[in-house]
Amino acid sequence: MLPALKKQIINLMQGALSELASERGISEPLPLAHLERPKVAEHGDIATNIAMQLSKAWKVNPRDLAQEFVAKLATQHNYSTLLASAEVAGPGFINLRLTQVAKTNVINSIFTEAESFGRQPVNDKKVLVEFVSANPTGPLHVGHGRQAALGDVLSSLLQTQGLQVHREFYYNDAGVQIQNLAISVQARAKGLKPGDAEWPVLAYNGEYIAEIARDYQSKLTVAAADGQPVVGDGDVENMEAIQRFAVAYLRREQDMDLQSFGVKFDCYYLESSLYTDGGVDSVVSDLRDVGKTYESEGALWLRTTDDGDDKDRVMRKSDGSYTYFVPDVAYHASKWSRGFTHVINIQGSDHHGTIARVRSGIQGVAAKRQWNIPNDYPQYILHKMVTVMKGGEEVKISKRAGSYVTVRDLIEWSGGVTQTTPETELADAIRRGRDAVRFFLISRKADTEFVFDVDLALKQNEENPVFYVQYAHARICSILRQWAGDEKALAKASLTCLTSVASDSLLRRLAEYPDLLTDASKDMAPHAVAFYLRDLASEFHSFYNADRVLVDDEEIRLARLALLFATKQVIANGLGILGVSAPNKM
Repeated sequence: MLPALKKQIINLMQGALSELASERGISEPLPLAHLERPKVAEHGDIATNIAMQLSKAWKVNPRDLAQEFVAKLATQHNYSTLLASAEVAGPGFINLRLTQVAKTNVINSIFTEAESFGRQPVNDKKVLVEFVSANPTGPLHVGHGRQAALGDVLSSLLQTQGLQVHREFYYNDAGVQIQNLAISVQARAKGLKPGDAEWPVLAYNGEYIAEIARDYQSKLTVAAADGQPVVGDGDVENMEAIQRFAVAYLRREQDMDLQSFGVKFDCYYLESSLYTDGGVDSVVSDLRDVGKTYESEGALWLRTTDDGDDKDRVMRKSDGSYTYFVPDVAYHASKWSRGFTHVINIQGSDHHGTIARVRSGIQGVAAKRQWNIPNDYPQYILHKMVTVMKGGEEVKISKRAGSYVTVRDLIEWSGGVTQTTPETELADAIRRGRDAVRFFLISRKADTEFVFDVDLALKQNEENPVFYVQYAHARICSILRQWAGDEKALAKASLTCLTSVASDSLLRRLAEYPDLLTDASKDMAPHAVAFYLRDLASEFHSFYNADRVLVDDEEIRLARLALLFATKQVIANGLGILGVSAPNKM
């Protein structure tokens, strides 16, 4: 429901409640009436259980109270402008029906607000969303793709509510995995390959390692994390040069994948900087000072059991190296110190065990630095794995990656890109693939496993959900082109003739959009936007099949065209949040 209309109706109801309370001599504060959409459209446009909610405290039968409330409601100012009727149902439910003017006002709002429809004004609340944060040891896999879709769409969704959103990628450019990367590239540069007797046990086996080694020896130039060029040294014994080149090379590769996926970050935060600027040492010192650590078996432990963990965790191993969650604590101390008191981390479900350790560590740091950090800081969204199906079979590996399907694979497959795709058609194919992958990966709750069906993504029919939604937008564009009138005339159309069942259902769905954005943001549920768009497209197709648009009667024609124009705008707005294109032709 439109926020302004919802506020007006609540004010109307509160006025009726106040009068009833006054007549009964009740002085206690009145609850705010809760409004919801009836599950059955025939029951009305709005339902409330306010009478049942108050009946016990007021010591009156709920149905009798509902009857009194309905009678009092009809006497309120603006009742006839907003409500066509109010009826009592069952044990005391109240069903309200909107006037035609109130129903169709959503079209006027959409025409006025256009791309801003459903959005809240920008406020001063900041939120940092960290997502993808892949190790620079290989191409981005489909799990990273799901993270990228979740993080990017959630960020856009939060922005609709006026929040200032900061997108951040935590770059794990330190640790054992980086050493293994360098060892892998060195082995390839020396002419070894997976399966050889001398091939390192912990080496990465993908074909991309051979590409890095070849380009390193060719003295190729790539950009490093700090933007400075890194030139392949060519010396197969210079491990430091190999490591620096490999990390820069893979960062460039990951950036290209993210660019093709339509994802941009405000900041790439380097794990290595937490060591060079003393962030890790400072955090360890703080935790020691507040008594959150102890020495045992040659290791330094964090008392995470004090904060609900099932056992204490090692911070510094006996060999002097830190476990992986220690820089994570330092990283979150950095987030707080930068003013981000609201932080959301999007990670795979295998990171579940990290949550208690990071939160325990940051609470210890907060105690030392006198920061008032809530116990649930940071918040987490954990996603489950993605299974890729192609040709009816599960795809487990990519030749390039060696052991997993990459984001680039998925985009190209879903767009129908092959080795014979003409250069002139390549950009459109990549766009189709990106749209399909983004829509599919966001169309399920993060905590559910997802099967990505490449064959379904390639279908050009209503079975394919992204095609179904995009086709609705394109079909409306086609109707408007066929009409060939001045769209400004639609903003002035008389909407009183939109009285059919199909137009009523479409109007209802359009009016839900602002609440959908608010609720999805509050619940951190970006999949709800994809659900809504599929429902909206379905309502449009039903309307199109039931009510002919380009009729001879000009008043009816303009009214129905105005409804379609508003629908097109909301579809485009919703697809924009998902980072999916809204094509004018298909």
